[in-house]
Amino acid sequence: MNESGERDKRGESGGSGEKPQRPPEPGGGLLMGRPFGVPVYVAPSWFLVAALITWVFGGQLDRVLPELGNLRYLVSLFFAVAFYASVLVHELAHTVAALRFKLPVRRIQLQFFGGVSEIEKESETPGREFVLAFVGPLLSLVLGGVFYAGMRIVEPGTVPGVLLAGLMISNLIVAAFNLLPGLPLDGGRMLRAIVWKITGKPMSGTIAAAWVGRALAVAVLIGLPLLTHTGALGNSTQDIGGMETVTDALLAAILAAIIWTGAGNSLRMARLREHLPDLRARTLTRRAVPVESATPLSEALRRANAAGARALVVVDGQGEPTGVVRETAIVGVPEHRRPWVAVSALAQDLTEDMKIAAELAGEALLERLRAAPATEYLVVEETGEIYGVLSTADVERAFVSAMARPR
Repeated sequence: MNESGERDKRGESGGSGEKPQRPPEPGGGLLMGRPFGVPVYVAPSWFLVAALITWVFGGQLDRVLPELGNLRYLVSLFFAVAFYASVLVHELAHTVAALRFKLPVRRIQLQFFGGVSEIEKESETPGREFVLAFVGPLLSLVLGGVFYAGMRIVEPGTVPGVLLAGLMISNLIVAAFNLLPGLPLDGGRMLRAIVWKITGKPMSGTIAAAWVGRALAVAVLIGLPLLTHTGALGNSTQDIGGMETVTDALLAAILAAIIWTGAGNSLRMARLREHLPDLRARTLTRRAVPVESATPLSEALRRANAAGARALVVVDGQGEPTGVVRETAIVGVPEHRRPWVAVSALAQDLTEDMKIAAELAGEALLERLRAAPATEYLVVEETGEIYGVLSTADVERAFVSAMARPR
């Protein structure tokens, strides 16, 4: 889930000949690499779960291979890293499919419970959505098969045999869990694609899959501890004590919270995309008056008020625009000083990145603003004629207003 241009944080006074800075690259933890040009980050929470896996798996190794002694924790750490490498392969499958469909991927992040591929655009068809969701669990199933094949050629009861068995089981669990038919899981996206195909409405698919996801969250919260305590998962009920009960309940609560929150976020993002067409550069643009650079601010404001305009564009002797006067800079000049301050001192030099077409709307408009963050933009017609000035503050207000309106 999806940022309409960052505010300019430079000083309020003085001319700004600086070119607007590109938005910083997405963060999210420790950068591990860029497979296929997509940054992969390890979130700080991963180190917590890696320690937990090392401790839990180490206890299991002590029962199976007691001769390892304290070396079991080194083997367990290797298992934790190998398991998350498998999760990365799962996410890379989504990424490769997205890039194949020409959908930009912002980043991959490995975190507390698995990983996430942040795909910035929605699939154009339900068929592509289904494929995009299915390839992740498919790769996890393939990895489970590969690790099973490896088990057949090593001696059971050895370190390689135990590691391969653990990786096989963990990948099958990842595949099965992700195939559950509720958002934000891959199975939920597959269900969304099916409902989308049947109804012809992506929003209907999202609503159905999100509510199934919420039902799954409740089922996990109640069902997981019950399955453990009844021995349905193959465990011995005689070994269950007070600490195990607390651990099971905590794990179930965390998983349920993640699924419930993810389903809600999916609904919000769907509504966001549904309201994007309401954002149109032409309707949000402020009328502007052209003024030459030496014009005093007080005179420029007088002309704007007389013309019913709310923005100032600095032009040269030939009437070509060279800068946009920032609203925040005007507010920062006391009224008694305005006759002595030239508009050029408050203008941000105009670059090609700050010129946007009046016909831009929706996601294309937001992408354009994200590409060149600034507080104001010059809006022009196809002929190059000045239409007005677009303020990011106006875009933000319109977006909030659109999201508040029911459909």
